[in-house]
Amino acid sequence: MSKLIILRKGKEDSLGRFHPWIFSGAIHHIEGDVKEGDIVEVLSIDGRFLAVGHWQIGSIAVRVLSFKRQKIDVAFWQKRLAAALDVRKSIGVAETTDNNMYRLVHGEGDNLPGLIIDIYGSTAVMQAHSVGMHVSRMQIAEALKAVMGDSVKSIYYKSETTLPFKASLGQENGFILGESNDDVAIENGLKFHIDWLKGQKTGFFVDQRENRALLEKYSRGRKVLNMFCYTGGFSVYAMRGGAELVHSVDSSAKAIELVNANVELNFPGDIRHKSFAEDAFRFLDDMPDGAYDLIILDPPAFAKHKDALKNALRGYTKLNVKAFEKMQPGGILFTFSCSQAVNKDQFRTAVFTAAAMAKRKVRILHQLHQPADHPINIYHPEGEYLKGLVLYVE
Repeated sequence: MSKLIILRKGKEDSLGRFHPWIFSGAIHHIEGDVKEGDIVEVLSIDGRFLAVGHWQIGSIAVRVLSFKRQKIDVAFWQKRLAAALDVRKSIGVAETTDNNMYRLVHGEGDNLPGLIIDIYGSTAVMQAHSVGMHVSRMQIAEALKAVMGDSVKSIYYKSETTLPFKASLGQENGFILGESNDDVAIENGLKFHIDWLKGQKTGFFVDQRENRALLEKYSRGRKVLNMFCYTGGFSVYAMRGGAELVHSVDSSAKAIELVNANVELNFPGDIRHKSFAEDAFRFLDDMPDGAYDLIILDPPAFAKHKDALKNALRGYTKLNVKAFEKMQPGGILFTFSCSQAVNKDQFRTAVFTAAAMAKRKVRILHQLHQPADHPINIYHPEGEYLKGLVLYVE
């Protein structure tokens, strides 16, 4: 028997606009023995086919894979992955000599909701954010190998912390194809250790590549402070850009080990760099005024859902006030939010409020966002999550 999701009258309108999510409140009833992670067909109340997708318990009940009636098999995954690779080739991030790390699949942005795949050299790191993608992981891995050929020799599955805990899948991270001890990948000619075993996200923040390259251009002769440095991406670019000194701060001792290793990998023995395993707010409180004239604020998401929005905006304001107060005149601030629940206008308002509270004159030099290998589906504007401003502080 088919596994069918029947929508309430009028609730099919969003599918007509190709939005890839169906919320639980839109469902009239379910037909068949539907289990979490199953592939289901979605019909209107009068029996019209609307979509096929993955079923999941929760607010987002169906993540749409196709608006056409088709079989979801290895051939389907292969076609979608090949399309994603074509995009990366066309924007110049795949198969280049000075860059072998990039995002191959960005969920809804590549019409594969619930799936992330990042490429680090010859290792692909796959991450499922839905039970359906978890269930399909081996088929996806097979299709990925077929599309990527010899350029991918191993696939690491890293979904332990991204799958819904209520699904009780007992998932453990690990290789599902091949194995690799080579954890070094190249971005714009710089080398980085990638911690796909225990690191955040898939092991590296690939989404800041273009913003790091921009920072490099502003770094010459400046005293740089990289807050929430994680693996030290911004720090390494600042050093190549000719910074006078670079200080990296993160509350995680493990992150500090990694940033030190990445600096040493690219600039062995360079005394311009120092790192500090300290709380960001405490470090900003304690540092002397005017110690830095280029500051990067790239904190983890302050709001992972709408309920946390008010507190998140307070947090962004408080953090930016401290940076504005301590910034040397003529300094540059790179400030970011990766909270999906915080939109561009809300983030900008929080930063502007901070500037007013610190009584600093500030000009916008750049408005930053996620790079082209993190595309936004035009029918799914929620996919725009990374927001940034480059500010000149008088």
